[in-house]
Amino acid sequence: MSHPTPSPVTPSAAAPPAQREQLLTFFVRGQEFGIEILRVRELQSWVEPTPIPQAPQWLKGVINLRGEIVPISDLRERLGFEGLAYGPLTVVVVIRVFASGRDRTLGLVVDAMSEVLTIEGVQPAPQLTGGDRPWARGIARTEKGLITLLDVDALFADLGSTQD
Repeated sequence: MSHPTPSPVTPSAAAPPAQREQLLTFFVRGQEFGIEILRVRELQSWVEPTPIPQAPQWLKGVINLRGEIVPISDLRERLGFEGLAYGPLTVVVVIRVFASGRDRTLGLVVDAMSEVLTIEGVQPAPQLTGGDRPWARGIARTEKGLITLLDVDALFADLGSTQD
């Protein structure tokens, strides 16, 4: 009696390995968020920005960062939460975003820093809003809990010409 020869598994038929990502994580209103570490330029202490007339409430103004004019966004307010007073422990995460058709530098005011970590197996973010581009690109599970991965390009797509 002959046994059927098992067909070889081709790489395309096998499940793809989980993609690993490095994230910078931080807290906003007690919830942990993350962005790709390659988006992060640096961390800054709070410096009072120069206000921009008629800017949205979440856009606190601009700072001069070694000759580059950088808009400062309160991530808490951008996500629709109530703002907090800034103090000596306030941190600004300076990141790169693609907004209004080009790469821009933006400072994000966050409540507290968490850590840099490597994750794999990001779950898609649930589509909870009627918008065509959700601001969360995924959810990561860690031993400590869930981390919402921000799509900073979608979140700041309307940054407009504040850097022109």
